[in-house]
Amino acid sequence: MLGYVELAASTSMYGMGIVAQSVAARRVEHPRAGLGLLAQLARDRLYLVGFAGQVGGFVFAFLARASLPLYLVQAGSSCAIGLATVIGVLVLRWRVRAAEVLMLVIMAVGLVLLAAAATPSAAGDIPPAMEPMLFALPLLAGPVAAVACRRDAALSLAALAGTQFAVVAICGRAIADSTPVDLLLNPLAWLLLVAALLGQASLSAALARGTATSTVGAMDAVTMVITSVAGIAVLSDQVVPGREWAVVLGIALVLAAVLVLKPAPVPVREAA
Repeated sequence: MLGYVELAASTSMYGMGIVAQSVAARRVEHPRAGLGLLAQLARDRLYLVGFAGQVGGFVFAFLARASLPLYLVQAGSSCAIGLATVIGVLVLRWRVRAAEVLMLVIMAVGLVLLAAAATPSAAGDIPPAMEPMLFALPLLAGPVAAVACRRDAALSLAALAGTQFAVVAICGRAIADSTPVDLLLNPLAWLLLVAALLGQASLSAALARGTATSTVGAMDAVTMVITSVAGIAVLSDQVVPGREWAVVLGIALVLAAVLVLKPAPVPVREAA
């Protein structure tokens, strides 16, 4: 039960963080690339509130991964965009159509299916052959981000952020039940931190160039697909016998909702 409470807290904090970071990133007049943009945003109090939400969401998601399968934790994190949409409509007066409301319902149904199919369990170890691939992904982030920033390719940056956060999720699932001392000595823990920083930088750059919902939707879709496959195939994530169909359908519904959910926000300067 504790894992589900942690997942709910993570989703709530992520949703709040998405809204705050989006508004802050969109009002930067001359956005730089990658870590340079983070330095600009660090002077914005609203961005810092959003960043605190992201950190809180990250911590609760890390704790939830100790007992819950990746496909459920990532679906819960992905549903934060739905919560962010609700906050945007109520607080920032984002416009939302009937189709977006339908997507929120579909997202909720998908999450319920995944929760009903999930079996709490500890993760297996990451195979030695997979570790070099995980360490290589952050090394590619810099060159890819530089090209994407020059071309103002928001979706490419979002996909890059999704890949980095997939590394975070996979490493987190593998080490979530470690002691603090073990974490300090585990290379996967340091890889997790590096990938989280690179993912945050890529997300900030993407938010400065695209809408919050399309950017975060693309990022979450990439993360969810990678982690769900890796969790079941590599980390021994469990499914209630006979409910494999619910996992497939639940992931499909959440992915469809995340990708289609694109309400149009009001101009940032009006919302700020």
